[in-house]
Amino acid sequence: MNRTLALTLGLAAVLSTPQAFAAPPAAAASNPYAGTEKRDGLYPVHVDQTSGRILLSIPAAGADGVVARMLYTTALRTGLGSAPIGLDRAQPGPAQILLIRRMGKKVSFELENPRFRASAGSPSEQAAAANAFATSMLWLGDAIDAPDGRLLVDVAPFLARDTRNVIGQLNSSGEKGWKLVDALSAADPAAVRAFPMNLEFEARQTYASETPGPEVRNIAPDSRQVTLVVRHSLIALPQAGYVPRAFDPRGGSFATQILDFSAPLGGQIVQNLANRFRLERTDPTAPRSRVRKPIKFYIDNAAPEPIRTALLEGALWWKTAFEAAGYIDAYQVEILPEGADPLDMRYNVVNWVNRATRGWSYGYAVTDPRTGEILKGAVLLGSLRVRQDMLIYEGLVGADKTGTGGPNDPAEVALARIRQLSAHEIGHALGLLHNFAGSTQDRASVMDYPAPRIGLKDGVPDLSDAYGVGLGRWDAYAIDWLYGDPVSGDPDAAAMTKASEAARQGQRFVADENARTASASQPWGSLWDDGADPVAELDRMMQVRAAAVARFGPAALAAGEPVANLRRKFVPIWLVHRYQVEAAAKLLGGMYSEYTVAGQGDGATAAVAPAEQLRALDALMATLQPAVLDIPAPLVLQLSAGFSGDSDRQTEIEIMPMAGAAAFDPLSASEVAAQVTLNALLAPERLARMTQQHRADPASPGAHGIVQRLLALADAPAGDAHLAAVRRALGTRIVLSLARAARDPATGTEASSRIDQALQDWAQAQGARRFADPADRAWALSTARLLSDREALGVALASEKARVPVPPGMPIGDGGN
Repeated sequence: MNRTLALTLGLAAVLSTPQAFAAPPAAAASNPYAGTEKRDGLYPVHVDQTSGRILLSIPAAGADGVVARMLYTTALRTGLGSAPIGLDRAQPGPAQILLIRRMGKKVSFELENPRFRASAGSPSEQAAAANAFATSMLWLGDAIDAPDGRLLVDVAPFLARDTRNVIGQLNSSGEKGWKLVDALSAADPAAVRAFPMNLEFEARQTYASETPGPEVRNIAPDSRQVTLVVRHSLIALPQAGYVPRAFDPRGGSFATQILDFSAPLGGQIVQNLANRFRLERTDPTAPRSRVRKPIKFYIDNAAPEPIRTALLEGALWWKTAFEAAGYIDAYQVEILPEGADPLDMRYNVVNWVNRATRGWSYGYAVTDPRTGEILKGAVLLGSLRVRQDMLIYEGLVGADKTGTGGPNDPAEVALARIRQLSAHEIGHALGLLHNFAGSTQDRASVMDYPAPRIGLKDGVPDLSDAYGVGLGRWDAYAIDWLYGDPVSGDPDAAAMTKASEAARQGQRFVADENARTASASQPWGSLWDDGADPVAELDRMMQVRAAAVARFGPAALAAGEPVANLRRKFVPIWLVHRYQVEAAAKLLGGMYSEYTVAGQGDGATAAVAPAEQLRALDALMATLQPAVLDIPAPLVLQLSAGFSGDSDRQTEIEIMPMAGAAAFDPLSASEVAAQVTLNALLAPERLARMTQQHRADPASPGAHGIVQRLLALADAPAGDAHLAAVRRALGTRIVLSLARAARDPATGTEASSRIDQALQDWAQAQGARRFADPADRAWALSTARLLSDREALGVALASEKARVPVPPGMPIGDGGN
């Protein structure tokens, strides 16, 4: 969900009053350790179970008042359980530099700002850079002088604060009015854990709102308040010796950005450091060597079997890449032992996360903000994702095949997908970006979002080649680029050479910014697509779709399953082509481009050839034919089965609009499928690019070419009365979608004016037409009147009824962050 890993949540000092704690026993006035139990670790911690005090024991302050520097991060011990909001169990925050300073009778907890620096400058230059940019004061507590000369501070009030920024995440996700309730928030003395390199604390924090949104109402026992357990970790700064890797846009890694004001004239102040784990050879002179500390990931033992084993198997795929990069047994995977704490900073964990509805999986990397070194990998895998996969596969091949074994057993196919998902998200935690071009080079990367490759055997959907096994060619390169260091010479120069060689070999790489949106310009970068030729694959997927829809029915249900569940299982079958539509549409106004650096490539871009654009347009227009958008009449009856149980939010948000109660609305389904193609065709930025490309090359179809084809389709005879109703529904979608595109500033002035004039010409032409069908006449003239009344058209476009909601499809079988 691009977005840099582990830096998306932010730490925010919240202006709420710290929790007031009961006064410690009177004896504590003379002996602050009275009534406490000592925990030895990074710093001693004295815990008072009775009063709730948690005394952090730190050395006395130096002359400048500085007591200690360490890394500080938070995570969630318990989650909200909402996929859209995202406050998931085990979700980490970023690691930041915490400075503890004594100021008279007070002790401050302050976040430093290492992003701005003068690393090679004199002490004065370094101080000037540091002092020019704001820090963030998180908390101010009382200083307690201990008899042994150490400084004590009761951190319990600090732990109860919303440094995790839960309030911000709630209020920015459709929920409103949430605030921390101080009287219902407190640190938990029983949860204190001390280790040589890290201290772990927890607090129960309660948040309240009088206007909770639908997500919280669906989950919380009292929707006006939710309580979360927040983990706080204090971690020793990493030891010296880590060698940062200079970021290269061709490398496929995440990066930490710094601004170094000591850069020489002509040098770059803004610099990026690739995110990676520290790997140190035990034999620095050997091209292949063991390492001092292997990267070890643990699979959450909360994942049920056989999913747990599948996660382990997929996670182990990365071992071959590290071996090829010159590291012996440097990457390891095990099942998390019973009793181990998955939030402990010492463990890299693949967490199995339950939510109320399906949602993304994530691979987070908690990094040192000074160097980009990854300190902890935290993968979050949504448990409902595999269930969604099962719906798709059962809808394609039948629920009766579940548990039978073999290539078309939905359970076996789902496990194949889980293996790939495990490798994908661990790839993020290792520091790797998405590569959405992998599907165009025959599964070259597990860092792509893979569509299930659905074949047709004797006209029947087949899943025997649904997913690949193991890493792809790009994955091996990306690990070698990020982690592979030469025995001698400049590691950054060696990495640059590797990137140049990968480009010379034709390896493709497209990250999120040029792939995730439907309007993106790069034809190589799409989500959930397949094949080197997106147009040919769209044609093939339309054949798969036709076969799957023709066969869909009660066979998709398990024994005893309510027939009403067909409505949910039908959606991914009816829209099985949706992502290949987006992939083909990216040829329209498309521009091929590559990531390059000066002296290592020309960085030139090239527009997609006009003939290829026209070929894509033909394929996309074929998806809008009334016969393609029509649902078989017997299936409409099957999709209208009643259901008497309680509503389920997952079903509510995934099914298509109904015609009242249990009655399925086939024309709404036709409009949904049409809108999928129209959204891709009429993406405003695409229309603007097509207009410019036509200006440069008149052979290019241009935005007006799409408009004329669509309006002609709206007028085309349907062939029979049954399909005529589908055509009218399609025509409404075409006209309103064009009108909306004309009003979008991103469409550009020239394209907008051409679309607007085409609509006005079409509206005027309706009055002169002769109609054989009264329904056609009523629709055409009514639509023409709407187009002629700009105020009414504006109201119609703003209406929810004018926007056909396409049921959510991502994540179908994968996520990513």
